Amino acid sequence: MDTTQSRVRGIRKVTDNPFLNYYELETVRKNGSQGRYFLASRCGTPEELEIQTGVNHPDGVVIFALYGEQRDRVVLVRQFRYPINGFIYELPAGLIEPGEDYRTAGIREMKEETGLTLTAYPADPMFERPFYTTVGMTDESCCMIYGTAAGQPSRAGLEAGEDLDIVLADRDEIRRILREERVALNCAFMLMHFLRDPQDPFAFLRAGREDI
Repeated sequence: MDTTQSRVRGIRKVTDNPFLNYYELETVRKNGSQGRYFLASRCGTPEELEIQTGVNHPDGVVIFALYGEQRDRVVLVRQFRYPINGFIYELPAGLIEPGEDYRTAGIREMKEETGLTLTAYPADPMFERPFYTTVGMTDESCCMIYGTAAGQPSRAGLEAGEDLDIVLADRDEIRRILREERVALNCAFMLMHFLRDPQDPFAFLRAGREDI
């Protein structure tokens, strides 16, 4: 083993919750000194952590969907989040059930959160593979899928703990949101991309690797 590389040498589970847990890590820094680090994870046991398995398994799925005949609006949710004690604009998203395909999860979550029916677009796997959300604090990773949504918005499928509004934002509203509101980072990035390419916001999905 390369002793000059930082590493984890021990894991202690601190909490026992159904959706998110807290772990204390015993670490060795690259200079050989010892330390502690703290990690939030959706894994239920230390053995499931990516630290142990080396596998980046997606916890959730995020959906970037256009709405309307002209595909000129983006489906957003304005959701209350306890860590900021307020509302924030996000893309529809949710956890992937055990054994569930991430695309199936995305279609299900879109229906549950917004009442809309998602038609997912084909995409190169490099655009849909799981990416990390906030790796300084958590090993959580999510896939992103892309498509169009149809139907009438409805909150009928929301769980009791979900406090959100469904927003079908046109470009003027998107500009206002980016200027004035709290916005999740992945949502903000995709909204910026939408503003940049109004004629074909999904053009990048068709690009070959040599074009990236």
